[in-house]
Amino acid sequence: MNILRTCLLGSAAALVLGSALAQPLTVADVKYPQATQVHTADLQLNGAGVRHKAVFKVYTAGLYLPTQARTAPEVMALPGAKRMAITMLREIDSGELGKLFARGMEDNMDKAAFSKLIPSVVRMGQIFAVHKKLLPGEQFSIDWVPGTGTVITVKGQPQGEPFQEPAFFNALLGIWLGPQPADEPLKQALLGHPARPERTAD
Repeated sequence: MNILRTCLLGSAAALVLGSALAQPLTVADVKYPQATQVHTADLQLNGAGVRHKAVFKVYTAGLYLPTQARTAPEVMALPGAKRMAITMLREIDSGELGKLFARGMEDNMDKAAFSKLIPSVVRMGQIFAVHKKLLPGEQFSIDWVPGTGTVITVKGQPQGEPFQEPAFFNALLGIWLGPQPADEPLKQALLGHPARPERTAD
């Protein structure tokens, strides 16, 4: 009986742990599932956080990968599908957002590498400009699909033809994970590092 009881308790504990691990991660009231699919590829949530600008929360972002990665080079080197999922927390001019993304790419690349991507950067800016504004709660995602390229989806609709250069997707990731990221605490959150406690006055 003791063996049976031990087995039952172990099974119950495993179920509770599995259920806890399956719970979505909530960031600024936005829920990020622990797993998703990109074109039949199973991905797991690597980390998620909030993009701040001054004192304002602008959007949340979640990074999905085939396996865990704790450094930017590891993320870039991982084969297979990947996804950056973003949910807006404030209304923003989407054309301006596209320009900020372009600047973030440029800030994290050498000039020669960035110049090769300029046609794709311009087309990305046009994609966002078409939507005029993004409102709180609206979402877009940036997917890397092997054999297809980078797919940008805004409000559930894929936008134009995929960007085929692998370097373009990694350049986009550089906005958040590069040496000069848009938001350092967000970078750490996307890489799955625990948030640092806020400093208090002495």
